[in-house]
Amino acid sequence: MGKLDLFNSEECQPELVKISNGEFLYIPNFFGMGQSDLFFKALLNEIEWKQEEMIMYGKSIKFPRLTAWYGDNDKPYTFSGITLSPKRWTNVLKKIKREIELKAETTFNSVLLNLYRDGNDSISWHTDAEKELGENPVIASVNFGATRKFQLRHKETNEKIELYLCHGSLLIMKGELQHYWQHQVPKTKKRVGERINLTFRVIK
Repeated sequence: MGKLDLFNSEECQPELVKISNGEFLYIPNFFGMGQSDLFFKALLNEIEWKQEEMIMYGKSIKFPRLTAWYGDNDKPYTFSGITLSPKRWTNVLKKIKREIELKAETTFNSVLLNLYRDGNDSISWHTDAEKELGENPVIASVNFGATRKFQLRHKETNEKIELYLCHGSLLIMKGELQHYWQHQVPKTKKRVGERINLTFRVIK
């Protein structure tokens, strides 16, 4: 049986887009294959992953993914009914951060990490517009591992945009995007491997 390539996709294409109420820059091969492989392995083994829970309709529901929160800011970050306190940057996280800050023209002080173990792991429609992020936040999303579909949906017009975020890719979202567009990573029945997503941000 041939080897199943879980990291690459022919659908990974460069994208520079200005849309109504926001803009984003997508660079599919921001990190090279060898470097991305090393980052993926290090993050998988060194990050303190945890499966958080939230209360929904009076019941405790486990997140369909593992998460971690790192940063140099002592302010907590609250989303989906949970509050996280940052752990200290690892050397790998600091190296990734330095490289993307030049492209994003932003100095980030925090990162939320998500580990999608397989196609059953996901994140539902949401915005990164919490008050801690300030007005028109710049969010830099780095991806290592399996390619997964990423969807954007305008809150007023219901317009949708789809991207395939692949191994070593960088997606920078800015402008009004977080206020007008929701995004998600849906479940998939396709056989996919583990994926690590890092969303760098600035906590005010």
